[in-house]
Amino acid sequence: KIRDSRGYNYADIITCSEECLPDYHNKLKAFFEEHIHSDEEVRYILKGSGYFDVRDRKDRWIRIKLTAGDLIVLPEGIYHRFTMDSKNFTQAMRLFKGVPVWTPINRPADSHLSRERYLQRFQPLEEEQTLRSTIVSCLRSFFQQGWCL
Repeated sequence: KIRDSRGYNYADIITCSEECLPDYHNKLKAFFEEHIHSDEEVRYILKGSGYFDVRDRKDRWIRIKLTAGDLIVLPEGIYHRFTMDSKNFTQAMRLFKGVPVWTPINRPADSHLSRERYLQRFQPLEEEQTLRSTIVSCLRSFFQQGWCL
C-alpha cells in the first residue's frame, strides 16, 4: 500500500548477518559512518532488529530501535547511521523511487544540495517549535506570578 501511495517502484530485500551479507564487517562499518543520501531512505523490517541513529535539531543523536513490522522513512539530507543490536540479524525491505542510488555522502556534507533541501524543509518547523516553547514559558511565568490573561 505504501509503495503505491508514495510512488516507490523499486524494492529489494537486504539481510544483514555474518552468514548472508558479503563483506559483513566492512559493510557494518560503512553503515555506521554518519552520512546523508540524495533520496529518502525507506526500510521496512521483516525479521530481526537494529538501530537507526538520527541527529536532532541540536545535533544530538537520537537512537531508534526497529523490530519486525516497523517502517522508517528518513528524509533526503538527514544525517544518520545504522547499526545492529546484539542479535546481529536484520532483514529489511528497501524501497526506492526510480533507480536506487546506494551512495552514502559522508559527513561533513552541509553544502550538499540534499542537506540544504533538508534544512530548508525542516528549519521553519524548528523555529515554530521554539516560538511555541517561548510562549508557553511566558504564560507559565505569568500564571506563577498570579497574573491572569
